[in-house]
Amino acid sequence: MSNTEFRFFEQALSKTERKLWAKLDSPHRIQGFLDDITYSSDEFYRCPLRVLRERLGHCFDGALFAAAALRRIGHPPLILEMLPNDRDDDHLLALYKVDGHWGALAKSNFVGLRFREPIHRTLRELALSYFEQYYNVEGEKTLRGYTFPLNLEKLDKLNWMTSDVHLEQVAASLDKLRRAQLVTPHMAASLSPVDRRSRQAGLAGSVSAGLFKPSKKKT
Repeated sequence: MSNTEFRFFEQALSKTERKLWAKLDSPHRIQGFLDDITYSSDEFYRCPLRVLRERLGHCFDGALFAAAALRRIGHPPLILEMLPNDRDDDHLLALYKVDGHWGALAKSNFVGLRFREPIHRTLRELALSYFEQYYNVEGEKTLRGYTFPLNLEKLDKLNWMTSDVHLEQVAASLDKLRRAQLVTPHMAASLSPVDRRSRQAGLAGSVSAGLFKPSKKKT
């Protein structure tokens, strides 16, 4: 852990914020915080300090916050990007490992794209656990792959925990990561649509302004 970056973060907290931060002492409680804050439809990024203060964030903001909170309880600050086709938005996960098995935390506008227990032996297993719940507003299953993890500790010089200024560079670092494919083009061509009940359940409590709107398909 970079003592300097983490110290800057904790020194910036108010007494009330410090008490809340201290309560986030497990992956489950960190996810609970993410579930309680409002989903942001903003196109800009918020650092973990700002998320804590504003109780607002989208998937990028939430993943960074969760990575910072996991870091405090002894996990490396790892994030992974889920990669859809061009008819959906990407999605970020904060990763953690228990007894050699992967779990994940996330902020999402979709019910099924959030917490995962640490029961997955590989990142592929973890990513596939999101497949059926990863769909757009048209009910199309859109997940196609994922990146290998990014350790945010390597980007501490960007002050990603306390400042919004360089978060675009964090996003750019994700674009450079090695990628893994989950679905071949042949598989993708024959995927069935998501049924109406599942679509409605997955969108429960969603913020409409934050939903990705795919362009109309050509007929």
